Amino acid sequence: MNIGELEIEFIGRPHMHRSCLLIPVFLLISAPVFGQSTATDSQTLQALLAEVRQLHHDLQTTTVAAQRAQILLYRLQGQEVIVARASQRLDDARAKLAEIQSNRTKLTSDTKKYEDLVSQAENSPTEKKQIEDLLSQLKAKLASLENEEQQKQTREIEAEDELRAERAKLGELQAQLDRLEKTLESVGQQGGTNPH
Repeated sequence: MNIGELEIEFIGRPHMHRSCLLIPVFLLISAPVFGQSTATDSQTLQALLAEVRQLHHDLQTTTVAAQRAQILLYRLQGQEVIVARASQRLDDARAKLAEIQSNRTKLTSDTKKYEDLVSQAENSPTEKKQIEDLLSQLKAKLASLENEEQQKQTREIEAEDELRAERAKLGELQAQLDRLEKTLESVGQQGGTNPH
């Protein structure tokens, strides 16, 4: 080696030493920055994980509520049919009762008319006997109608009770559906106000 080469080598070394000194300085300065970046990334990851969990929970809640709503709607539709049938049975019972009451009123009027005829003195014994026989038949028919009227009144009361019970069931199903709707609205509002 000659002196020129030594000078170049010697002159190049201080630059090399400076470069070597700068590496630890950069490492010391960048270490906290890397630490902060890792902590920030971890917090972001945790926040994203919490948000995904909340979305998963909301989705499960909504899915279960939607399934319950579907089941309730089917039950509600079925109950509406049951209420309609019970209402029809009550209407039929009332119509039959009204018909019997109308027949009984007419028969009572006819019976009274024939009773008045029997008491008239100008009737011959044969006519009187015919009227009495007819009157006897009318009274038997009237007694039968009165018995049937009581049965129809009982049936009407039973139909009213049945309709009332079925309407109560329908009302309970509607209340359940309303509560479920409010729950879904609440979940939706919570989902909209959650800070993500």
